Amino acid sequence: MKSFHIFLLGAIFCLSLCVQTASAVISFDKSYYSPLNSKRPLRKSTSLIVLHTTEAPSKSALQKLSALGECNYCIDEKGRVYLIIDRQREAFHAGRSMWNGRTNVDKFSVGIEVCGYHDKALTTAQFRALADLIAELKHCYKIPDHCIIPHSQVAYATPNKWFTRSHRGRKRCGMMFALPVVRRLLGLKTRPGSDPDVKAGRLIVGDKHLSNVLYGTVQIPRSVVAAAVAAQKKQQPSEPPAKKTKADAAPPPPANAKKSPPGKKQPSAPPPAVPPPIAVASAEVDAIRRDEGNVIGKNHSAWDIARNAYNNEHTVYTFPDGTKKCGHQIIDFKSIPVGTKVEVNVSDENLPDTYQIIGINGTAEDIAGEETLSFQTIYVCPDGHYFRGNQLNQQSLKKLRYNTKVLTGYSVGGPVTVKRTPTDICGAQWRAKDTFYLINNRLVPGNQVDEKKIPSGTMVFYRS
Repeated sequence: MKSFHIFLLGAIFCLSLCVQTASAVISFDKSYYSPLNSKRPLRKSTSLIVLHTTEAPSKSALQKLSALGECNYCIDEKGRVYLIIDRQREAFHAGRSMWNGRTNVDKFSVGIEVCGYHDKALTTAQFRALADLIAELKHCYKIPDHCIIPHSQVAYATPNKWFTRSHRGRKRCGMMFALPVVRRLLGLKTRPGSDPDVKAGRLIVGDKHLSNVLYGTVQIPRSVVAAAVAAQKKQQPSEPPAKKTKADAAPPPPANAKKSPPGKKQPSAPPPAVPPPIAVASAEVDAIRRDEGNVIGKNHSAWDIARNAYNNEHTVYTFPDGTKKCGHQIIDFKSIPVGTKVEVNVSDENLPDTYQIIGINGTAEDIAGEETLSFQTIYVCPDGHYFRGNQLNQQSLKKLRYNTKVLTGYSVGGPVTVKRTPTDICGAQWRAKDTFYLINNRLVPGNQVDEKKIPSGTMVFYRS
């Protein structure tokens, strides 16, 4: 027994040394430490590190990330690393997500936001800080390189006006982190070779350009690399040449060295074979940029511009004749004329899912596509009755009344009772704004309910 105690004390001592070594790598700024920390559950496992780009500068991003608890760490433009949500707790960073058949990626991943854009290179300080942070998290969780992936690789969307099935391509957030040259800068040697959920038929590809960046090979024109290298050299401060001394003089050639014929110049040293790595990364990120603007074209739809915000009330469409409509006022998005300008005024990176309404947003097929009869498609009738898609057939679908709410990609939980709380039913999702409670025949968002006043017997619909 005594030897066991000595062994146990030794193991604890070694473990504490490992933790101290890991935590000593980076100093974290806690000035944006989220007030939601105590309300976030501890993760049961951690098998992914998800890399994001804020699509906004740190000045506006940090406060939002802190207020909503949307990541574990954030790195600003100067390379400063902020702790937002404790690394062992769930941060609501991935939204609707799936990887290798597992949904709700927040439950098994650490989320890192980098202040910047998906198609613009990071600063040198950010590359260094992110590489250090990744190394520390890899050490803590024993995560292999191919499990460190961008948000765009796990995010997915349910059927909409353009895709009849759930699809990858909800956003391009962080897609630069899939580029091989960028991964090498971050100390990562491998990346996923394909999308496991597309391969298994659970999802389809909704953004071919994104898919090519994540899994294909991006060709970088030599001229782009040369321009990036030249730009980097210009940014480096020039120093006046130092005066040569005898000590600096080149050593005499060895006695057996061959002499060059008189009048023939010695060949100059060849230029470095490999340009500066940051410049190459910048060039590769430039190569994935696709600036198609915010105007609808023949092959550039409202979905391509606004993604999940295409039908949001804050997304404004200005038609060629000068008239304007908001996203929620449009029914037939495919008939929007070429030349229409789209202004997206939604700041929330992970737009909450919401229900669509039969008769307002179209038929059940218009809304849920090929997933109309899926067990994860929920129909809530005006009288409060609800059905899963797999409880219906084509005939009963057509009989669904006007104003029936449709939730695509949802689970059903409940009922709420004295002994079974919303937390018991869906964990931390109970208070999310895309979780809905069926109260008095109405769907009430989770962020508008009082847990103590939820009627017994209430059913809960939460994102799968």
